[in-house]
Amino acid sequence: MNRDAAKRQLQTDQFDICIIGAGASGAGAALDAALRGYRVALIDRGDFSGETSSRSTKLIHGGVRYLEQAIKKLDLAQLKQVRHGLAERRTVIRNAPHLAHPLGLLTPVFSRFEGLYISFGLALYDFFAHDSTFPKGQWLSRKQALATMPTLTPRMHSAVQYYDGQLNDARYALALAQSAAEAGATVANYVALTGFSHDTTGRVNQATLTDQLTGDSLTVRAKLFLNCTGPYADAVRLMANPALEPRIRPSKGVHIVLPRSVLNSDSAILIPKTPDGRVVFAIPFGDSVFVGTTDDDYHSLSEEPVLEPAEVDYLLETLAPYVAEVPKRSDVRAGFGGIRPLIVSSRADTKTLLRDHEVEHDETSGLLSLLGGKWTTYRLMAQDAIDRAGAQLNQPVACTTATHYLVGGEGYHFADWAKLQQQYNLPDDVCQHLLRTYGNRADRVAALTRTDASLADRLLDGQPYIRAEVLYQVEHEMAVTLRDVLARRWRLELADWQLTAQAAPQVADLMAQSLGWTTGQRDSYLSDYLSLLTAFREQAGMPTDARSFA
Repeated sequence: MNRDAAKRQLQTDQFDICIIGAGASGAGAALDAALRGYRVALIDRGDFSGETSSRSTKLIHGGVRYLEQAIKKLDLAQLKQVRHGLAERRTVIRNAPHLAHPLGLLTPVFSRFEGLYISFGLALYDFFAHDSTFPKGQWLSRKQALATMPTLTPRMHSAVQYYDGQLNDARYALALAQSAAEAGATVANYVALTGFSHDTTGRVNQATLTDQLTGDSLTVRAKLFLNCTGPYADAVRLMANPALEPRIRPSKGVHIVLPRSVLNSDSAILIPKTPDGRVVFAIPFGDSVFVGTTDDDYHSLSEEPVLEPAEVDYLLETLAPYVAEVPKRSDVRAGFGGIRPLIVSSRADTKTLLRDHEVEHDETSGLLSLLGGKWTTYRLMAQDAIDRAGAQLNQPVACTTATHYLVGGEGYHFADWAKLQQQYNLPDDVCQHLLRTYGNRADRVAALTRTDASLADRLLDGQPYIRAEVLYQVEHEMAVTLRDVLARRWRLELADWQLTAQAAPQVADLMAQSLGWTTGQRDSYLSDYLSLLTAFREQAGMPTDARSFA
């Protein structure tokens, strides 16, 4: 992916479909459309998966809570959603095995009756999945549960274990965008939609864009525009046709990040009920544990959702009954928030709104909008949207994404890290990190260390990130800001604000070298980023005096 070349193509080419928003649904739709042979442009006002798609719980699932509601309320829509999610789990993992894998989840129970009830529900979950690639759920004795996760509370009666999937969401979305580019799509980040032009019939036929890095104005022409901007979809819909009614009810969800020792396990915890009717997860991710999420109305779409003190307390209190040693506020390393794009309905609160999706066609402007949805079903969402686009273009073509490997996925075997170690003499943990991050392209990153031995150096003691990765991400993954690298190409910002601040100066040096930043630009970008990290800590109500980053 080359951003300058993409900008030139946006200006000069005539596209069949221009997709606005490069999160899970937009990048997935771009890949789907490119594989069908359409001329495709994919644009985003920020980075790939810069918003909601990089701030998920990192789960690929049918939704055990949705199944419970479907059965209790005889709700066929909920049941359909569960079945779609379960069917897609295997495909998500199959197409990018370096970025997604099965994950065991434990639900501690405190009575035999509770264990029977949850075991029955998870047996139904397995039944609807029809998936032999995932282990079946089982009811564990207290001894078995503690052997799996030693930090669970000894007060539990037993625990029920089941399996879902886990993914590195930001890198998965990046892999979708990269795969779309390699299939022929024109892909560019940091180009913001600022307006539409209409033909004599009132249909949108071109869009005005602004390069967020240079201020340049661009015009892109397309036969059809597809809105995949998630919680921001209404703004694009109203830009195309001001007479439309809002369809999205944004919901904020946050996670806190704790040390991996809180679980001391490769399995996760599902907390099946909270006083306000939510489901909360505690999930291992690298050397951290993500605990979340909340579910509240959100109205400040112009502001990034951040972790707040009451949310920290709520998640710590929710986790407390399930672990032997309750984490303290001082154990929180970081936190992050995201905005769900829930579709407006008559239901009373965001906890009960369906996460299912809808493809809307505005007959006046011709705009297609992909609304709602969740990570697990991104491929089905994209398929539905491009099916609809093909019909509008009078050029229907069948979808082929179900068996299309994403970049890095084909022929991937994690055990190949040992070959990488032998070939490049890099430490074991670095090689394992490279395989999990870049898949079968890990050797392309490692090869950079042969031309410059200093590129094999770690950025942080005890962490697997090496200098070569920054140059690779700039050159091949369209990383153009510090946050692109630290928050999304790596997930360090999500996991530990202190370590992120320590790594940022070296990352700034490497990016300045690769992107031609002046010393003044390098210093300004670094200062702004460190100030952002400090603000996150302050907004979360965490101490800043001794750990301020600026």
